[in-house]
Amino acid sequence: MSTFPQPDPKDRPARLTVGVVGAGRVGPALAAALQLAGHRPVAVSGVSDASRRRAAQLLPDVPLVTPAQVLERADLVLLTVPDDALPGLVEGLADTGSVRPGQLIAHTSGRYGARVLDPALRAGGLPLALHPAMTFTGTAVDVQRLAGCSFGVTAPEELRLAAEALVIEMGGEPEWIEEAARPLYHAALALGANHLVTLVAESMELLRAAGVEAPDRMLGPLLGAALDNALRSGDAALTGPVARGDAGTVAAHVAELRKHAPQTVAGYLAMARATADRALAHGLLKPELAEDLLGVLANGTEGDAR
Repeated sequence: MSTFPQPDPKDRPARLTVGVVGAGRVGPALAAALQLAGHRPVAVSGVSDASRRRAAQLLPDVPLVTPAQVLERADLVLLTVPDDALPGLVEGLADTGSVRPGQLIAHTSGRYGARVLDPALRAGGLPLALHPAMTFTGTAVDVQRLAGCSFGVTAPEELRLAAEALVIEMGGEPEWIEEAARPLYHAALALGANHLVTLVAESMELLRAAGVEAPDRMLGPLLGAALDNALRSGDAALTGPVARGDAGTVAAHVAELRKHAPQTVAGYLAMARATADRALAHGLLKPELAEDLLGVLANGTEGDAR
């Protein structure tokens, strides 16, 4: 349950006009959430057919215009473009005089804090970094998932309360991230979420190869329990052959993967070594069993090099 008070939209007189630059999966969902809080989406920009469809589905009747026109119409501008495109976009908008003094300019990049918006700040804009720690589908379900979603928030100190209030209005939980910590914060999220998708997809493929007809049904309860245990107990939740020091089982895994799915061997070995290190450090893996296990993992690496 949220620990932050949920404001009634009627209690805040200053409703904002909202614009979205970059109608990917994130921007339209955030604008739709702000609309539910009483703000008014007025403009969106998008290039691809997919982005235009998303905008039409989540923001019906909101006109599709150019980025400069979005800034002309909106009090709050959401810059929801890929990380690598963000600095150039901000500089271009500032250089062309599109940013108005007092205009809220918010980006949703996890990598960057508020400093990437310095060109907009120099033009009089108010910079906010509001990164939702969630994966997006580009559909209406994303708006529902924002309830309770943590946002990594970075802004000048005088704008902190405004930034946090916007997150709360979207149903999210603001989590303050210092400017210098943004890259580490984003790396942590990518390590957990993005790599999880890769691991699950690879596991499903291997189960299909082993003859399992419904790998998703098999993995669902197992992975759900593993995630819950990990969030509750951290390293104490480690189980499996690596944590137990079953070197023979791990060797058999590596041999089977090398035979049936060689592209997964490097990832398996890397994760097994990381798991062994953590299990050793937390007293779960007995040192006398670790030597044989680490030897298997080292031999597996040598096999990859051949």
